[in-house]
Amino acid sequence: MDNIVSITVLGTPISKSNFKLNSKYGRYILPNNTGNYYDRYGIYEEHIAYEIKKKYPNLIFNTSLTAILKVFYKYEKKHPDTNNITKSICDGIEKSGIILNDSQITKLFIEEFYDRENPRFELILFENHIFDIDISIKKRSIPLNKVIYTKSKSKRISQERSDIQSNNNDLICHVCENIIKTNDFVKISNSNLILCKKCLKKTI
Repeated sequence: MDNIVSITVLGTPISKSNFKLNSKYGRYILPNNTGNYYDRYGIYEEHIAYEIKKKYPNLIFNTSLTAILKVFYKYEKKHPDTNNITKSICDGIEKSGIILNDSQITKLFIEEFYDRENPRFELILFENHIFDIDISIKKRSIPLNKVIYTKSKSKRISQERSDIQSNNNDLICHVCENIIKTNDFVKISNSNLILCKKCLKKTI
């Protein structure tokens, strides 16, 4: 059904975030063959475009669209901000020619998952004038463990380990989240965060 397309692009999703490079004429460019680190952004978008064009070589949408995006990172703690991922992916979709402009995507739903063996993103696109999507919010019969976020980027501890620390007075490393069984740790000044010395050496 050409009004709904399903696309899977293998590989760890890449975010170009606020990356900008201008030519000598002041135009925004995204190179892919300079030999520099930032080539990866352009290469990733070209990879997305190739995979889409290979599956849908003759399809072009010229109407407003809804996108449902599932992003699978390799690591739970170390990955780009999911809200920044969409720019690279939408630009890659536009480069494929399946849409005229990424502004056609007027509804976007995104979820974050983890798969160490097969990082990827899965995308569903459909036309808004033909299809609709229902959203319902329901209370879980059995609540999941909370995921607690700290101010530091990508540093999270589960509610389960947080409970262990508070109930048993165990010390837990803020980085590796392992219980510290000896005095082999340091406390970060002006905070309650604790690092084991093994993780501290990695940050120096």
